[in-house]
Amino acid sequence: MPAGALGTHELTYSSPNLAPRRIALALPLPWIDRMRCNTLTLYALVWLALATLALPARLRADTDTNTPPPLFIPQFLGAQTTWIGQQLAPLYARYSGPLSLPAPGGETLTRTYGACFGVRLPQRLAFYLDAELFRGRGINNGTGLAGYVNGDAVRAGPGGRQIPHIARAHLDWNLPLSSASTATAAAQDQLPGAVADARIELKLGRFAVGDDFDKNRYANDTRRQFMNWDFIDATAYDYAADTRGYSDGFVAALVQPRWTLRYGIFQMPQQANGQALAAIGQADGQQVQLSLHPQGGDGPVLRLLVYRSKAAMGSYAQALAIAAASGMTPNIVADDRVGRHKYGYVINGELPLADGGATGLFGRLGWDDGRNESFAYTEADRALSLGGQLSGVHWGRSQDRLGLALGIDGLSALHRDYLAAGGCGFMLCDGGLDYSHERVIVAYYRAQLGRYLQVSPDLQWITNPGYNRARGPARVAGVRVHVAI
Repeated sequence: MPAGALGTHELTYSSPNLAPRRIALALPLPWIDRMRCNTLTLYALVWLALATLALPARLRADTDTNTPPPLFIPQFLGAQTTWIGQQLAPLYARYSGPLSLPAPGGETLTRTYGACFGVRLPQRLAFYLDAELFRGRGINNGTGLAGYVNGDAVRAGPGGRQIPHIARAHLDWNLPLSSASTATAAAQDQLPGAVADARIELKLGRFAVGDDFDKNRYANDTRRQFMNWDFIDATAYDYAADTRGYSDGFVAALVQPRWTLRYGIFQMPQQANGQALAAIGQADGQQVQLSLHPQGGDGPVLRLLVYRSKAAMGSYAQALAIAAASGMTPNIVADDRVGRHKYGYVINGELPLADGGATGLFGRLGWDDGRNESFAYTEADRALSLGGQLSGVHWGRSQDRLGLALGIDGLSALHRDYLAAGGCGFMLCDGGLDYSHERVIVAYYRAQLGRYLQVSPDLQWITNPGYNRARGPARVAGVRVHVAI
């Protein structure tokens, strides 16, 4: 579940004449996702958000300038819808298991809808709310690959329930440490105004780990950049997330002009790929990230991240030992035990080359110990991704982008032995394994058509899908349509 999951679904902007105080008081709760919302009301809010396009300019002035928004007045920050259609070409397979990619071709269509707003509060506080709705099914219902082909296909929720839900609901607090500041325009989870170049940031509530960690300007956004999971986050970064890609947690950051140090702790799911979250202490995901940006602005960035996830995980060694003693197929879930953990690291870099940073290169290297069960993102213990983005300014289309990338995923020895013995994870289960690294090559072109519309054809070539030489290659062609205001 990519935490890079961007906020979306219903939501509304409210002008000062639409009783914003009642809305603001009803919503600033960190764990609002546990509330039961009326579906018809949420749909009505979607249409209210879209209707803001017709509002007089004076009602949206605070979001279109860098002036600070007024206290307690909800500010509409944006709405979006993304449609992704993909087709898997027939692929060769010597054998198949419960989660294997299908041999025949299959066309799928996924749709997301959403919007977000923010409220400026006293004492340097702000509250943000994003909501979303997902429709459709990804290829093979989101399984069969470590580097899955559609980052939007994970938002269906537990049991495939496709209902409106709150994606983000969090409080932010900023303490300036310098008088120098940078202007900020209205954006998702960002009110217009200015932020100090040196500051302390605190964040509490529901959001995605990827909102703050393992970000990359060229490979982080499934709705505007690469769609494959290999290029949203490092696949070996098994961060805390529920089925939809979100969690409840806390982040603290010390931001300086040339570096940033960030710490976060989040609730882990009660079971692998589960929706219900366990209490912190019993299970949690912690990470520390040092970001180095010595030139500031559009200069190069290097991020060094270490993490530790603790949950009721199964042990691959224990599952294999139990299976050998009993003559049964290993079952990692049957060996789940509270308190087990995994740890790992990610090295993440971006190198702008030209065009104000619109043309540049990126790379990620990820590793985890691979002893215990893959739990929240995907089944990978080793990850390498390299790629680049080219601005369309070179052929007279300054807002267009061309992206090309290579991703390589791998498993620990224990993890591959478990799958080879017929064991199943939450993403992979071929019934056996002729192991090799999974390799992904992706190319996309994003055409900007007017102010709001983007259309992106996409091609993906995957060798050894699910790390299995007995299958593939998998060839996926797709088109993404993204509308954002």
